[in-house]
Order: sequence, then C-alpha cells, then structure tokens
Amino acid sequence: MSDLFLLSPLQMSKIEPFFPRSHGVPRVDDRRVVSGIVYVLKHGLQWRDAPPAYGPHKTLYNRFRRWTEMGVFDKIFSHLAAESGPPDTLMIDATHLKAHRTACSLLKGGHPRHIGRTKGGLNSKLHAICDGEGRPLFMCLTAGQTSDHVGAKILYPTLPEHGDTLMIGDKGYDSDQYRQALKAKGISACIPPRKGRNSPAAFCKTQYKQRHKVENMFAKLKDWRRVATRYDRRADVFMAAIIIAAIVIWWL
Repeated sequence: MSDLFLLSPLQMSKIEPFFPRSHGVPRVDDRRVVSGIVYVLKHGLQWRDAPPAYGPHKTLYNRFRRWTEMGVFDKIFSHLAAESGPPDTLMIDATHLKAHRTACSLLKGGHPRHIGRTKGGLNSKLHAICDGEGRPLFMCLTAGQTSDHVGAKILYPTLPEHGDTLMIGDKGYDSDQYRQALKAKGISACIPPRKGRNSPAAFCKTQYKQRHKVENMFAKLKDWRRVATRYDRRADVFMAAIIIAAIVIWWL
C-alpha cells in the first residue's frame, strides 16, 4: 500500500458494498477519495489544505458531507461491529470533546449542534459502549453538560438482550434505575457505588480493572485531530468523523 492510499484493497472490499451507486458520470476513484477524507480527519486539516494528490478538496468534502447525510458511514460501522458477534463484556463511559470557535459560530438550517458549556468551556460529550477488547460498538453525541445517565439512557436500546453479559461502568452510572434496567436485559452490572449510598451495591474489583480499555479507546479516537477538537458546526457531520475514525482504527 502506497503512502497515498491509506486503505488497502482488502479494507476497501469490506466497505465498498455500502457505497451508493454512481449515476451518469462514473465516480472519482473511491479508494483515493476515501483515503483523502481519512487523511484530513486524522491530521486535523482544513479541507482546502488536503494534499493535491487526493484530488480537488471540494470533491473530498462533498463526498464526506453527502455520504454523511445518506448514512453510509453509519451503516458501515454498524455492520462491521455486528460481525464481531454478541459480546460477553461491555464497558460504558463518556468523554468531552473541545469545540473550536468555528464549531460554535452561527448555523443556519436548524440542524442539531450538541454543544454545551461546562467548566472546561464549550464542548460536546461522546458517550460510548465498547466490547471486552475495547472496540466501540455503540456511540452517541450530546452537549457537554449532559449527564452520564442521560447518555446511558440513549444507548440503552442498543444493548443486547441475552444472559451472561457483564456491563462495567464507573461511579457515574451508579443508580438503582440503571442497574434494574440492565438486569431486565439479562446484563449483570460491575459498577462501584457512589459515596453516601445507604445500600451500596457490591462489585468485583478484579472485573472493574478492565475498565481502562474504554479509556484507551477514547485516547485512540482523540489521536485523530478532527475528533479531539470539534471544528464542525453540525453534530451529524462531526459524528461521522468519529465513526470513520472508529471504523479505520478497529474494524478494518
């Protein structure tokens, strides 16, 4: 694989079935364009600063934007993650992603933004559930001030409904309601109790030590500079960048 093409032919073969069919004029080389999109997102460039070898920057941006709106990247991520089979261990956590001033500027069209203010300034919050190997399975984006419990509630419908599954989370997810909801799906909880609980729940400290894997997952995502810092005003466009990073890092 050359320095220009960041995805090998084998990797492309896994995602090409999800690409929309071209109509009329044949589409520009998909491998080159997708590699250009990956390059921009990973290195945190403005689209106009993409290396000329990937073609016109407008082609890269238009393809990224159009396929985001069509849900192409969502379908690729969901399919590849599902191929790993039902997980025995799940881990849930959330992290803040700093919003650049360009992401906070005025936005027309009424698209959701999911940017909020916290002690760290304006940011968004990425909620994620990963498997026992630290690979993301389900993710959602909210405003920065959104609590972990709200993120867990949004992700709850995606959880599998079968027994012998363990959910590991930190104290931020300690609530009777969430524990009961997990139990309803046959999922056992490994969540340390918060201080001051009248009836603190027991948890396995050995199992809880695995939680570093979800922290490592966030660290790897933030190695992609357009994920670590949000430049996109639209939440769906920013989320597409996160999904592409997850696909390339773990599922290809």
